[in-house]
Amino acid sequence: MKHLLTVGSVVITAVCFFSCRSTNTEQVKEYPVVGLASELEQLFRIDLLPQYRPGIVEQISSYDTTGGNDDGFSGRYSFIRKEGNELVLAELQGPGVINRIWTPTPTTDTVRFYFDGETVPRINIPFIDLFSGKVFPFVNPLCGNEVGGYYCYFPVPYNKSCKITYVGERIQFHQIQYRPYPEGTTVETFSENLTDNAKNILEKAQRFWSMQNASREETQPEMKEVSRHFSLMPGKTATFFSDNRGGRIVDIEMDCGNALEGSYKDILLKVLWDDDPTPAVYCPAADFFGYAFGKPAMKSLLLGSDNGIDYCRIPMPFRKKATLQLIYEKRTGVRQPDVEIKTKVRYLPIPQNPDTEGRLYTGWRRETNTEEGKPYLLAQAEGKGHYIGTIQQAQGLNPGMTLFFEGDDSTVIDNKMRMHGTGSEDYYNGGWYALLDRWDRGVSLPIHGSLDYSLPMARTGGYRFYLTDKMTFEENLLLTIEHGPEGNKIPTDYTSVAFYYGDRPSETQMQPNETLRTVFYPNQHVFFPQLMDISLGWNTTLEHGRRRLTASTEKEGLVRIMLNEIPEGHYKLFLSYFHTPDGGSFSVWNRQKMIADWQDAYAEKEAFKEKQELGTIDITKQTNSVSIRIRKTDKGSRFQFENLYLEKM
Repeated sequence: MKHLLTVGSVVITAVCFFSCRSTNTEQVKEYPVVGLASELEQLFRIDLLPQYRPGIVEQISSYDTTGGNDDGFSGRYSFIRKEGNELVLAELQGPGVINRIWTPTPTTDTVRFYFDGETVPRINIPFIDLFSGKVFPFVNPLCGNEVGGYYCYFPVPYNKSCKITYVGERIQFHQIQYRPYPEGTTVETFSENLTDNAKNILEKAQRFWSMQNASREETQPEMKEVSRHFSLMPGKTATFFSDNRGGRIVDIEMDCGNALEGSYKDILLKVLWDDDPTPAVYCPAADFFGYAFGKPAMKSLLLGSDNGIDYCRIPMPFRKKATLQLIYEKRTGVRQPDVEIKTKVRYLPIPQNPDTEGRLYTGWRRETNTEEGKPYLLAQAEGKGHYIGTIQQAQGLNPGMTLFFEGDDSTVIDNKMRMHGTGSEDYYNGGWYALLDRWDRGVSLPIHGSLDYSLPMARTGGYRFYLTDKMTFEENLLLTIEHGPEGNKIPTDYTSVAFYYGDRPSETQMQPNETLRTVFYPNQHVFFPQLMDISLGWNTTLEHGRRRLTASTEKEGLVRIMLNEIPEGHYKLFLSYFHTPDGGSFSVWNRQKMIADWQDAYAEKEAFKEKQELGTIDITKQTNSVSIRIRKTDKGSRFQFENLYLEKM
């Protein structure tokens, strides 16, 4: 069956991982011996995701504790203390396990892990080799790097304690996420000499994380499947799955053609569990499946789109009944076509055990203009449960650099701050937005990635799912993210979907009205030199400086800048450039149509001409480029320029 991911054997455990919850309060809690094998298993046994477990995840990071934006740049907040030539990064008391390590600034300096009070480190390797895949057992793809961030999800258990140090003059950005086990748990402390069983489980985890495009293996006979093919009209609701006996949904597939794409997100996904008074899921289907700004953008292990099929592999247990629906909302003044839809739901007739498992809930939210001075609310949940994922789209309301993505995430669990991040792309395991081959485009990885990045559109987005690092809460959870480096001052349009298991729906879920279901497109755009899509004509060379581009020619040359992401329309064109002692002359064209006639770029002393209006341009799919022609004169043969600006008329 195509487009389905392998999840291993579909065996549902009837009790939680630690078997520690009992209705008999006099029963003595007994915890098994745990260690590497049991932690590794959670990296591919997604059927375990609904299960409650004890131990609240916490994080040590390099964030600026004063509230500023020095989250690792200087290294001031990147260590606890110095011990000789070692910087102490973390000092954890056991029993516990480290589930995630992240940095965008790895070095070849040594990182050391001291376990259970030992004076000789069991891990003593270059920092970069936690992520490189060169040192066993820190293997790819559980450890790796993309979109500017280096991540390690290989679990590191410890029985009594774990101290992590860094042997180097300075360490910058980092996050170390760990989870304590209940007191009394016996843990097999990390050893580089893995047992045969642990090696086999590690290989399974590697295979699973490498299979984003693979098909599911055949599963056990009790697996059931419900398929539907129907036409959905505007203003109508279609139920594509219903069950009144109890069970668990294993995966969902949906083929809506291109109906989820575009500016209007009018098809909603609605999910109801048992006797809940409000929906567990109620949001635009496009946002649920990780579309971004009108396009498919996510292909993770758990959720996304692949070759025209939207899929969800997140397990969904229910105790008595379940109803899954698609709602096609009418839109004022717009002709909406009927939509042909094919759905497929696979499930097991094994009801939820509410003592050991939560039901899946989402919290969909959008703020079209974030409130100044207040962070954006990603998730808020009450009761008992654990958090497993975030999808976020971020659209700047001001043209220019995406500085809103400097904002830190903050996680408060059971009324205590447990985690504080170092930047928005850092939360999504990335780093360094607006730099080539870093956070510069949409990239999908197994459990995290960038949904999009566009400087001209001032937008981006990311996703992150939690497996071994799922965040347990016994009373409440509050997850927020800032918009801007300090003070939440940058106006932004944020859309998010939060995923968690629990015993009740979110009370902060918003209603997706017509305005909130409409993609916003800015009418001002800035193209920065570092991410311009450039082609060169004959006799032309181009030098990249820190903030400017320098074009040179032997006689007459051309630099073409593509405007691929800009909506069609009529625009004013502006350019920031320099008059220089070696300047020739330049003109500006839209293909073979001149926008600005030849001008002299010469000056005895360099002079900056900021945002000079050059003319107007009609952008279509066929005319989405600007060309700067350069001509050699008796004074010079170069032309230096910075940002290009467009303003819709």
